[in-house]
Amino acid sequence: MLLLALLATACSKTEDATPAVDNSNDNLLLGNPSGAVADPNSPTNYLLVKPQYAVGYNRDQGKPIWVSWHLGATDLGNAARQDNFRADPALPSGWYQVKPSDYSGYGFDRGHNCPSADRTVTEDDNSATFLMTNMMPQAPNNNQQTWGNLEDYCRTLVRAGNELYIVCGSYGRGGTGSMGYQTTIASGRVTVPSNCWKVVVVLPTGSNDVRRITSRTRVIAVNTPNNNSLSSAWGSYLTTVDAIEAASGLDILSALPLSVQNVVEARVDTGPTN
Repeated sequence: MLLLALLATACSKTEDATPAVDNSNDNLLLGNPSGAVADPNSPTNYLLVKPQYAVGYNRDQGKPIWVSWHLGATDLGNAARQDNFRADPALPSGWYQVKPSDYSGYGFDRGHNCPSADRTVTEDDNSATFLMTNMMPQAPNNNQQTWGNLEDYCRTLVRAGNELYIVCGSYGRGGTGSMGYQTTIASGRVTVPSNCWKVVVVLPTGSNDVRRITSRTRVIAVNTPNNNSLSSAWGSYLTTVDAIEAASGLDILSALPLSVQNVVEARVDTGPTN
């Protein structure tokens, strides 16, 4: 029912007034893709807002629907990778908290949505990326090669003078890791997605970001199968935001004017990939 409701929302875009923008958190500046709320009575679409990123979380799948964050030069520093994977105590009381050990023995990585290397100014910032509410079961070659190459490219864009708005997520059921096909892990508590996706909005560093995004702004959309035999070249999986929205039921760039959304979400990026 949630997916049907989300699909209805994603498909009901009309030429109304420009949507209200939440300017209180840069990580949500371009919208809340699923309309997630911080209400324990919304277990399959629960909003977690952290200084480092925002999450639309599905308790019943034990993983994010999406994670959204802003990435600029001030987010990149010299803090070491903390590697302190742990359960997230910010989840409502009584909810199952996925543990690092829940991924053991299934052939899937604890795949970051918001990458560790995107938060390296302080140890606390880096540590926040290791909460299990930021993880999805990801085939090792997808996580370490294809996804890793895309993450590296995003930071290259930032070092070249850009700032990025990134939304990442997964959908579907069933992936193939290093030990074969699985639909769930952790005794059914964590769903293995069939696809992992990412949308990257690229802007020259500046201010008033929503107003600076136009129909000419570069938007990179990538959708990869969650299996261990995919290409390491993330450019092989370029797609449109519209296609990701249709598959996932989300409304990914909802804070942008519809006239801009209609252009940038329908376009496959043709820019460099390294």
